[in-house]
Amino acid sequence: MATQIQAPKETEVNGRSVNPEPILRLASGFMAAKHLFAASELGLFEALAVSPASIDGLAARIGLTTRAARISADAMVALGMLEREGDVYRNSDLAGAFLTAPGPTDLRPLLRFWDQVSYPAWSELAEALGKGPSKEIFDLDEEAQEVISAGIEAIQAGTAAALANKAVDFSVYRRLLDVGGGTGSWSIAVVRSNPHLKATVFELPVTADIARKRLAEPELASRIDVVVGDAMSDPLPSGYDVFLMANLLHYWSPEQNRALLHRVRSAAGAGAHVLLADFWTNASHTEPVAAALMAGEFAVHLRNGDVYSVEEVRAWLAATGWRFVEHIPLSGPQSLIVAEAN
Repeated sequence: MATQIQAPKETEVNGRSVNPEPILRLASGFMAAKHLFAASELGLFEALAVSPASIDGLAARIGLTTRAARISADAMVALGMLEREGDVYRNSDLAGAFLTAPGPTDLRPLLRFWDQVSYPAWSELAEALGKGPSKEIFDLDEEAQEVISAGIEAIQAGTAAALANKAVDFSVYRRLLDVGGGTGSWSIAVVRSNPHLKATVFELPVTADIARKRLAEPELASRIDVVVGDAMSDPLPSGYDVFLMANLLHYWSPEQNRALLHRVRSAAGAGAHVLLADFWTNASHTEPVAAALMAGEFAVHLRNGDVYSVEEVRAWLAATGWRFVEHIPLSGPQSLIVAEAN
């Protein structure tokens, strides 16, 4: 006879009733995530973008048995990604907007990155916290690097747009150096909103190759170039009046970040600005909540990765020849620190 599994009952702590439901909700979060990853990978949302369908019709479209299609589709209904009326399934507005077609709002590359790269690494979180990651993100093969680059670009699209269109007045700049600029997505957002500006992406060889493919269209190739180099050891190009480091400092230790900021300062003229976009936190590293959780992502992929507070960054800037100017919200848990070269 099967044993029924029951959650612990409420108990009293310090005279108050405490329910275990929050613990169970947190612990079961992986189930929702994997259901979402699987539905996206199987093409569930794309199939329903054509038209609503019965479960038999949906199964035929995505090449699953009726049972398998029903398990996935009903889980997505329960999670608000699909809607069901009788036997007919359709995408919710949320899924239709972000999970069905290529474009600036497409989050499927992010889901692929989290499913194929992050999720397996997170299974080793305790070991990574105890001994360090078994493999750093830099050591992954070229195919994985492309998945990572596409996923990071997808999640940062809104933040890059906020930087380009609202947070900073780029009219006062002429040349931008995007240090560790990934696929060039931040530079693309900035130059498209500021036709007078030219940019250079400074990146490691594998990512630089990905960036060149991303920047191949004539409109971008004439305004954004790619220079191969390691920001931690190679000379930085000079002649730029604004330097962007987007989601770069969380890769490194405080000591490494001070060294990097000093290197950028050496390449910057007096009055140049540096723009630091990242998951900056409060002094206790507990808010924004998403930033506190992202520290785990950095721990499983990076030997020295971490989240840092605005106060910590201000101290680094003061020690490396920069004057803190302001801290600006961008999008979601990310924000921007602006500093000027002394």
